[in-house]
Amino acid sequence: MTRQADALALRIDAANTQAEMTYGQQETNGDEGRFADYRGSYSKGLPHDSFGIVDPTAYGAFLRALSSRDNADFEAIPLGGVRKLVSPQAAYRFEMVGLDSHKTVMRPAPEFTGAETAAEMAELYWKALCRDVPFADFGTNTLVQSAITDMNALSATVGPKVGGQVTTGTVFRGLEPGNMVGPYISQFLLRDVPYGNTRVEQRYPCPAPGTDFMTDAQEWLNIQFGQAPQPLIKDNPRYISDARALGEYVHIDYTYQAYLNAALILLGIPGTFDIGNPYATSSTQAAFATLGGPDVLDLVAKAGNLALSGAWYQKWLVHRRARPEAYGGRMHFQKTGEQDYGLPQELADSDALAQTFANWGTYLLPQAFPEGSPTHPSYPAGHATIAGACCTVLKAFFEESYVLPDPVVASRDGHALLPWTGDALTIGGEIDKLANNVALGRDWAGVHYRSDGTDGLRVGEQQAIGLLQDYSLTYREQFDGFTLTTFDGERINISSGGVASV
Repeated sequence: MTRQADALALRIDAANTQAEMTYGQQETNGDEGRFADYRGSYSKGLPHDSFGIVDPTAYGAFLRALSSRDNADFEAIPLGGVRKLVSPQAAYRFEMVGLDSHKTVMRPAPEFTGAETAAEMAELYWKALCRDVPFADFGTNTLVQSAITDMNALSATVGPKVGGQVTTGTVFRGLEPGNMVGPYISQFLLRDVPYGNTRVEQRYPCPAPGTDFMTDAQEWLNIQFGQAPQPLIKDNPRYISDARALGEYVHIDYTYQAYLNAALILLGIPGTFDIGNPYATSSTQAAFATLGGPDVLDLVAKAGNLALSGAWYQKWLVHRRARPEAYGGRMHFQKTGEQDYGLPQELADSDALAQTFANWGTYLLPQAFPEGSPTHPSYPAGHATIAGACCTVLKAFFEESYVLPDPVVASRDGHALLPWTGDALTIGGEIDKLANNVALGRDWAGVHYRSDGTDGLRVGEQQAIGLLQDYSLTYREQFDGFTLTTFDGERINISSGGVASV
């Protein structure tokens, strides 16, 4: 058999394997059909009325384009300002490797008027109020304690809990166990990054404390129309020590930046490759182009853009969930008595809303970015799907149980790194923490709900598992497959024979 015939057979084998993979049937929450005015559906960038409700004709044109897939229909969508819709036709893209975007599955987005979304919004209002609280102070800060008390009083709570309650040890953290251990920020967002013949300090320019946007009703409405935002001024490069710094990191990062950095950090620490790597026991060979540094760097990059295809399918063609800033506008007009959107009274009466009004004079959700959210739907978060995919690749290549040497934590002001002397930090735990720092970092900015992040991680993970499955067919080495822990805590093995629990 010729090499070309082998290559053809490999592609057919990989395609057949992906065709057989399934995660279930995709459903929606029904909000788009439930509300005639599309109050719970994404419409940013289209024409709106004075309360930020989309023009129904414009929304009809938007839906017509998504249904027809005709480029002319996309060009005919009326815009309300200068900001364009971000890449809606990417929802139809086919991938040549890994799980096809239209085979990804996630639960329906929480309903617009439901208790879970109300709990998510309460958390977002508190996150806006706590943006400038150092992470090191979460255990003692009175504002954070007020957030915990208020969120626990709601009929639903979100995020990790102890005994059904949010605590000082769990507040605002991710769900996976690694998120509960050590500093709030992952080692991979703090440590210097080996970059060729130099090292890069992870200090980043930040806006000044209290730099928040869209707290004025007219400014909020202008942004919903898609008008140009005001500029963002920032300075004071520092390590990520609070949520304002974290939010700005995920404001302008490129797709796989954090995971490339993590891979470079791990490649600079001897002995971090997964114990299942066949080169770990070879007496004559070293990993490189396969199962080595170039391989992991390549697959991390591939996973990043692959994950966006799944996110864009779910965003544009399935859920079309309105952004939190839109919910904040609905709540503002409901609280002022100008409109009634049927939003839960327990949120309207919460201390989160009272504190927000006391600080800014409206009930709008304060945004860390002057433009608010990007001009694409909320569920799932693109950053989260990328995080889920890239971190799955990192867990496949590196030994999750390895304890990281010389851990650090940012000082309260972010101007220095200090030694971390608490519990040991493992590669697996810090990778999961990295995924959540990025996914939930977008929540801290006000542009996503928690579920956009946590559920988005799992969409990215699905596509990365497909990617690793495909590449496991290409290795000539005596290789038993990639073994890793999923975000739901299941140990799996990904090999040429398939995906199995271990």
